[in-house]
Amino acid sequence: MDISRQFVRQKNPCADGFRWFMRHFQEGSDYQPLLDALVAVGRVSDACWLMDQFGPTKAVLEVDALEADAVVFAGSLLVRGPIDVDSVLRIGGSLRAESGIRVGRNLQVGEDLWVAGNVLSLGSLHVAGDVRADWNLLVGERLDCGGDLRVGWDVEVGTECTIGGQTAVGGDVAVGAALKCKSNLRVKGALKVGGSARSAQGIEVNQGIDVSEHLEASWGIVSGKSIVAGGAIKAGESLTAGETIQAGEGYGIYAGLNVPVAVWEASAWVRARELPKRLFSGHWHAPVGA
Repeated sequence: MDISRQFVRQKNPCADGFRWFMRHFQEGSDYQPLLDALVAVGRVSDACWLMDQFGPTKAVLEVDALEADAVVFAGSLLVRGPIDVDSVLRIGGSLRAESGIRVGRNLQVGEDLWVAGNVLSLGSLHVAGDVRADWNLLVGERLDCGGDLRVGWDVEVGTECTIGGQTAVGGDVAVGAALKCKSNLRVKGALKVGGSARSAQGIEVNQGIDVSEHLEASWGIVSGKSIVAGGAIKAGESLTAGETIQAGEGYGIYAGLNVPVAVWEASAWVRARELPKRLFSGHWHAPVGA
C-alpha cells in the first residue's frame, strides 16, 4: 500500500506527526516501512494511529523469536519462540506464539491470539477475535476479548474484563473490577470479581464464587462451593451452590427471572446447604435429610 501525503492529510493527522512525515517521506511511503520508521524513532502512538486509519494487511511474517522496545505490524505474525516487548505490541491480523508472551504496556491484536505458554501484559489486552492461552493469562489493566476466551490455567485481570464469546478457564479467575461475559462462563477453579459479574447466558464454577457487587446470569448459576455477593444475586433460571448462597446486606436473591412461575419447580430451582436469606423468587429445594 502506497501512502502519499495527500492520503495522510485526508485523515486529519496531528500537526506534529504530519510535519515529521513530510520531513522524512515527502514522496510517500509503503505502509509497513512507514510503521517501522515511526516505531524506530519512538513515535509508537503515531504508528498506532496510522493503523487505526488504514487497517490490517494480509501480510504474514514468521520469526524464530521477538524481542523489541515496541512492535506495530499491520499483518499477521507467527513467532516460534518467546515474545518480549517492552512497551506496545500491536498486530493488525492474528498473532500466534509457540512460546510465551510478555508485553510491558499494551497488547492489541486485530484478529485471533493463540499462545502455547503464558500471556503477560502489564497494561491492557485487546483482541478483536478469539483468545487461546495454554497456560496463564495475566493482564495488569483491562481485558477486551471480542470472541471466545480459552485459558488452560489461571486468569488475572487488574481492572475490567469484557468477553464477547464463550469463556472456558482451567484454573481460577480473578478480576479487579467488573466482569461481563456475553455468552457462557465456565471456570474449573474459583471466581473472584471486584465489581459486578454478568453473563448473557450461564455461569458454571467448580469452586466458589465471590463477587463484590451484583451477580447476574440470564440462564442458571452453578457453584461447587459457596456463592457470595456484595449486592443482589439474579439468575434467569436455576441457582445452585454446594455450600451457601449469600447476597449483600439489604439485597435479595432471585431465581427464575426469565421463566414463567408455573415452571419454577422444574426450571428455577434453588439448591444450597441451607435456605438463603432473602430468597425472593425461585423454587427452594431443601437438602436431602433436612
